[in-house]
Amino acid sequence: MLQNAQQETTVLTGDDPGPVEAINLTGTSPFLLTCEHAGRAVPQLLGDLGVDAAEMDRHIAYDIGAENLSRGLSALLDAPLIMQRYSRLVVDCNRPFEAKDCFPEISDGTVVPVNRSLSEGERRQRFDEIHQPFHQVVGTFLDQRKAAGKPAILISVHSFTPCLAGTDRPWLVGLLANRDRRFAEAFMTAFASANPGISIAHNEPYTVDDLSDYTVPVHGEARGIPHILLEIRNDQIAQPDGQVRWARLVADALTGAVALMNEKGN
Repeated sequence: MLQNAQQETTVLTGDDPGPVEAINLTGTSPFLLTCEHAGRAVPQLLGDLGVDAAEMDRHIAYDIGAENLSRGLSALLDAPLIMQRYSRLVVDCNRPFEAKDCFPEISDGTVVPVNRSLSEGERRQRFDEIHQPFHQVVGTFLDQRKAAGKPAILISVHSFTPCLAGTDRPWLVGLLANRDRRFAEAFMTAFASANPGISIAHNEPYTVDDLSDYTVPVHGEARGIPHILLEIRNDQIAQPDGQVRWARLVADALTGAVALMNEKGN
């Protein structure tokens, strides 16, 4: 059923889940894991967004496998994890408000009817009630870490589809960084050394900038803390066995990257 929240003062009601799930916030690891596209919930007032149910199983609605990969990393590293529960088709929590695809009208060929002709107020509702609470939790956590004199390394966990718009993506791992590439380079060195047969690339299949991303520029670059946006190809982590395998591979490389950074005095 297609619905519209235009007449509502809020987009979330008491029957909707909260937008943020925080796990292991007292973890001892220096890593903070975030997963901006973990969930695919839709506020009840928005119905089904006008999108077929099968489309909500695709990468357009969420990052396939990223939630369970993040949970596995949190357990292996004893790292805090902050996840977003709502679908990126409702609001993309890794985009600034001004980005056109913060509220996508079409994604990989799929039209999102409810998102067409959104008013400024409707966009602001979603941003204020879903996007910003997630980033407020992330920001508060990092501020508390800094106030306590504890180190913080930000790891934003994502997955990507093997083929987009007819273009194959051969890499299995992508490391995204822009103004500060120190940790990305250390991770790449550690991962490639331990896994010479696995293809890994810097700034593939995307790049990071101030309009196409939010977490890295706002929470990583602005704070001057080590960070990466980590992309794993989703055919590698769609199933539980792959999630377990890749959690171990990534955890080992993250630990190795910290050791390399310490050796260099970064």
